[in-house]
Amino acid sequence: MTIAAVLLAAGRSTRFGTADKLAAPLGGVPLGLHAAGTLAALPVSARFVVAWPGGVQWPAFEVVPNARPDAGMADSIALGVAAARRAGAGAVLIALADMPFVSAAHFRALLALYRGPESLAASGDGTVRMPPALFGSDWFAALEGLSGDRGARAILDRAELVLADDDQLLDIDSAADLGKAQARLVP
Repeated sequence: MTIAAVLLAAGRSTRFGTADKLAAPLGGVPLGLHAAGTLAALPVSARFVVAWPGGVQWPAFEVVPNARPDAGMADSIALGVAAARRAGAGAVLIALADMPFVSAAHFRALLALYRGPESLAASGDGTVRMPPALFGSDWFAALEGLSGDRGARAILDRAELVLADDDQLLDIDSAADLGKAQARLVP
């Protein structure tokens, strides 16, 4: 399997405030390392994290620096896909570092939908398609050509859907979201 995992961790996190959102503790571990830890255990050919210089350390990942986080998510996607292309990957599994509860089983379900260059699969709740998502190499040029902060939504509208509950797809955007996530960890 020549699938590269690409973890997006270069957002400015303006809704979170001035603190580094991905370094904020969730259950005693930096928020961004929850997704990274789950991805690190997957059987992929390479692991990249697109991150701004400094901040969280990303063990088991090759860091792809994004010195222009204000350019939007599309720039991070393009950087990650380009790194995967250089590594000879036939597909990318794109995940967000601020989604700490996506399970290894969910990631494996996405990986299982790899059927070659045309593969396209997204996560969702039955109505909305979102990351994490799997893109075969036929989609690389489209991903590298995205612009702005919208990500790959238009492409994901055509994706095969892997269902997950809302709790798994929780995206931490604000301090209040982090508080809700923290409460989930308390038995």
